[in-house]
Amino acid sequence: MRDAGLAANSIKSYTRTLKSFLSWCNEAGITRLNIPLYKAEETIKETYSDEELKKLLKKPDTKKCDFPEYRNWAIINLLLNNGCRAATIRNIQIKDVDMDNKVIYLRHTKNKRAQVIPLCEALCGVLREYMRVRDGDGDDYLFPNENGSQLTENGLRCSIASYNRRRGVEKTSIHLFRHTFAKKYLVDCGGNAFTLQRLLGHSTLDMTKHYCAIFDADITRDFDNYSPLTQIKGAEGSKIKMGR
Repeated sequence: MRDAGLAANSIKSYTRTLKSFLSWCNEAGITRLNIPLYKAEETIKETYSDEELKKLLKKPDTKKCDFPEYRNWAIINLLLNNGCRAATIRNIQIKDVDMDNKVIYLRHTKNKRAQVIPLCEALCGVLREYMRVRDGDGDDYLFPNENGSQLTENGLRCSIASYNRRRGVEKTSIHLFRHTFAKKYLVDCGGNAFTLQRLLGHSTLDMTKHYCAIFDADITRDFDNYSPLTQIKGAEGSKIKMGR
């Protein structure tokens, strides 16, 4: 699989499945074969830059653009709000959006567990306007194709890829928005890994670590604001000045 150029995560997924099958064979007395799980060096994914995100988040002219262009713009706003998976986005229905409580109920997730994600005020504004244009009933999909039907996985992928290229952004991966959200939430916005775990819908923190690989430059940025030593010494310094 390595020689064929498969990604490390794909190889890990295949070997995990094979290991499960062999475990069943062992329990059934068919064989005593087993294999170790595949381990690969974790790579740091290049996320969307702020410059690229600004291009992608620039609102299209609703009087001139077609529906897919406007829909894709709304989708990217959602991706930067919570890092949803592509499959989850395809399955969101209009009734799942609760503007009163500023949340979306995700009923179709990878681990089959219902999830509630918060909406920031900026995204609420985007979705309110989008839903007026989109119209439809509660059971309709929030982000459909031009015919009002559910977007296919390939349809969503190709549509976002075309949208990005038209905006002058060569990166086209939908899943890369998930990594971008995780990195910006932790590094730029000062979020914590445990809350990020809930937002990404991971059952364990180990799964979240895959999205938390950050560059050395990110680690040192504004570290004085987060260092316990700085906090304690700063407090001691304030007491000394007050004593004087």
